Amino acid sequence: MKSRVLRRHKPNRIIKRSTYRQFWNHLALDFGNRCAYSMQHTYRAGGEKCMEIDHFNPKKKNDYIQEYENLFLATRHCNGAKQDRWPTNDERRKGIRFLNCCEEMDIGVHIFEDPDTHELVGTSPQGRYHVRNCDLNAPHLVEERVERAALKNILEERAVFLKGGWELPAEMQALKQVLETMIPSIPYLEGQALANHRARRSAWAALIR
Repeated sequence: MKSRVLRRHKPNRIIKRSTYRQFWNHLALDFGNRCAYSMQHTYRAGGEKCMEIDHFNPKKKNDYIQEYENLFLATRHCNGAKQDRWPTNDERRKGIRFLNCCEEMDIGVHIFEDPDTHELVGTSPQGRYHVRNCDLNAPHLVEERVERAALKNILEERAVFLKGGWELPAEMQALKQVLETMIPSIPYLEGQALANHRARRSAWAALIR
């Protein structure tokens, strides 16, 4: 099964409850210095001091021997939002769970971006649970996705066709480097799913006026 993140830097040493923080660099390599949940880059999150190691399944946090596959790189924000939450047995029977980006494709399958507001929309029970409990629509994350979309549009408009293909003018290369540290593009909600979402959003807006 295709997944968003491929783990290629599993340590050779045994990971213990008292030493799991020593494997931060392995996780940074595997997750490309990005949060497993928001995909925010370490640089944008405030540097390494603002990135933490999350136990995907918190029920395994106190195991003496830690599984590398249960350790995720996460911003302090997402880790703090997720905390020790874990769906109940009844919820899991209904398909409600956290999405594991190392075992499945979460973005573009369960989670899409609203092209109007740039908020994330869960299109499945697990997607909605994941977005809500990781607080992926926190204002600072939505703002970064808005800025990313605007910057991407600017770069695409300024691209010129030179011999051999499309290239950016030299003065736009710096902006491209900025874009590369922002939250990556997320597939937009479209078609009937987008129409339904807009209708629900309008109904909710009318209700709270």
